[in-house]
Amino acid sequence: MSVSSLHNMRELTPVSRDFPALPSESTGRQEVILSIIIPVLNEAGQIGAALRQIPRTEDVEVIVVDGGSHDSTTKIAEAFGARVIHAAAGRARQMNAGAAVARGGVLLFLHADTRLPSDFVRVVRETLSHPEVIGGAFRLRIDSPRWSLRIIEALANFRSKCLRAPYGDQALFLWKHHFRTAAGFSKLPIMEDFEFVRRLGRWGRIALAPSVVLTSARRWERLGVLRTTLLNQAIILAYLLGVSPARLARWYRGHAGAARNNSQTAHNPEAPAVLADTFPSAHGR
Repeated sequence: MSVSSLHNMRELTPVSRDFPALPSESTGRQEVILSIIIPVLNEAGQIGAALRQIPRTEDVEVIVVDGGSHDSTTKIAEAFGARVIHAAAGRARQMNAGAAVARGGVLLFLHADTRLPSDFVRVVRETLSHPEVIGGAFRLRIDSPRWSLRIIEALANFRSKCLRAPYGDQALFLWKHHFRTAAGFSKLPIMEDFEFVRRLGRWGRIALAPSVVLTSARRWERLGVLRTTLLNQAIILAYLLGVSPARLARWYRGHAGAARNNSQTAHNPEAPAVLADTFPSAHGR
């Protein structure tokens, strides 16, 4: 069975969302502003580095959406000049909340452990300048010298280009009115990036930008590259076959929790259980 046929097996049934209505059109100065939305939960060890490489200009807005951190995440974000808002825990809810208050006509969703390229503003605007393009993402690079992760990168970039199915670690971006058309992120405990990209692709092409984002290797290091990849693929297959996201989240978190308990980094409060590689991320919430 082909990957494309698997993608068509699961019906895109209506799901609960909390994204409020946005204006139907973007006009004037709003059109040129790029709003970067970063959902966080106990990311004090990552948020500073993520914000440091974002330019402070009138055309770039940074919104950090906190889901209830108990560390210094919000204080660090405020010190870097980011706008900090609060939302119910859950990456989908947080990203929708950020989009609801964004001033920009273009939205970019960034994970706290992912670093944007220096030319990201130009690349985003050039990518979206093509009329057939509804959204896009960057090529993936994982911050590790391990050769096995070079294979993961190659597979992720192949999937993104040929299947037009990038995931959250690749910094998804799109016009805000297209985000409204797609009704925002579904309130799912897992697979929110995957499900959103599938819906978004109904209205146009999702492009792979030529520049590269650098994302942390922490999730692969926690479970191991092979185990993480197999687990991710099993969850994707189960989702496409109709297993509920709630059940998948419990399954994944059981595996991730066991790995954290056996890890020397299990004490680290800034590292929620997240998925990556060829699978969209999920907060361990």
